[in-house]
Amino acid sequence: MEKKEAFRIALQSLWANKLRSILTLLGVVIAVASVIAVVTLINGANVYVATKINNQGADVFTVSQQPAFTTSYKEYLKYQKRKVISMDEYRAVQKECTACAEVGAFQSSTGGIVYKAQSSTDTQIRGYSALMPDMQNLNIVEGRGFTQADEDHAAPVALIGADIEENLLKGEDPIGKEIRVDGVPYTVIGLGEKQGKTLGQSQDNWVGVPLTSYQKTYGTMKSVTIYMKAPSGAEGMVAASDQARVIMRDMRHDRPGEEDSFTLETSDTLAGLLSQIINSIGGVAIAIAAISLVVGGVVIMNIMLVSVTERTREIGVRKALGAKRQDLLIQFLMESGTLSLIGGAIGVVGGVIVAKGVAIIAGFPAAIALWSVAAGLVVALSVGVFFGVYPARKAADLDPIVALRSEF
Repeated sequence: MEKKEAFRIALQSLWANKLRSILTLLGVVIAVASVIAVVTLINGANVYVATKINNQGADVFTVSQQPAFTTSYKEYLKYQKRKVISMDEYRAVQKECTACAEVGAFQSSTGGIVYKAQSSTDTQIRGYSALMPDMQNLNIVEGRGFTQADEDHAAPVALIGADIEENLLKGEDPIGKEIRVDGVPYTVIGLGEKQGKTLGQSQDNWVGVPLTSYQKTYGTMKSVTIYMKAPSGAEGMVAASDQARVIMRDMRHDRPGEEDSFTLETSDTLAGLLSQIINSIGGVAIAIAAISLVVGGVVIMNIMLVSVTERTREIGVRKALGAKRQDLLIQFLMESGTLSLIGGAIGVVGGVIVAKGVAIIAGFPAAIALWSVAAGLVVALSVGVFFGVYPARKAADLDPIVALRSEF
């Protein structure tokens, strides 16, 4: 039997039992859609990690009290017991780290912003040293950034994010306007570039003030995060991070052989940790979806066995007319493969739609991986063929005499 003819017969059989075929497809559709949606979201998250986190620069590293992300509550408690990173330690690194090209410090909290009759809550208040906006690749699209004089004199000046301009200033020119940050007046001198949403959370709801101004309001007891920029090249990063680690260990009196009482992270370290977490979550989700795929395959096998039973007389007639065992194998394998492949194609489309819907509603990054689309179709086809082998062999092994006596 030619493959085209087998494919045509398979489609006719599926079309003749439309409702049964649709219900059979559901298992494969759900499984493939789940896999495609998860892979699309994971791929988007990895792209976000590679672009957003690395935006601070491959040559920038940080020293902080605890890592940006912890994997257990036990670790979190351990890091909370560490001494805070003090301004004295920041100044020591700033003075003594000769291998560092630039050194800056950063603190943050949340608070309320008021402009005339408008206000916002849960706004991130950032305390920046003069070099920090540049080290975080924060582009100022209007006005200017901070100067060393602003930091030295604790100037009451502020940079604002796009949300503050759009929601509080309502399209007014922000430069020169006075806003109140937790009740303290600041003059806006610059507007940051719009960054959009990540995981449904706006990245533009922030106000930045000089670090010294920040500490006048919120105190100096909170831990600071020290940012350092190394000279370009891998050797420059190694030299700068090693020197910064030695300075910090000396300042904190860490004993030889003991682990650091602080966390030193490069952008590669952070990106690697996030990717590991994202991929682990994705692996679990894909494993669960794979179970659905197996269930879908079992359903296909069950329906194909029913189909063989219903068409026993047809099989007997075909064998009596000279159909070979191989012809019947191909026919039923083609039918189960076509069924699962159609389900896989619908699942691919559904998975992409779900992933894009999540991206739009929740602000979660999504990027379609072409390999996942091809893999979804191949896996769906493979499942159909695998679970169709037993029904196909059962049909091919039927005795034509017994089959012709069948009353079905």
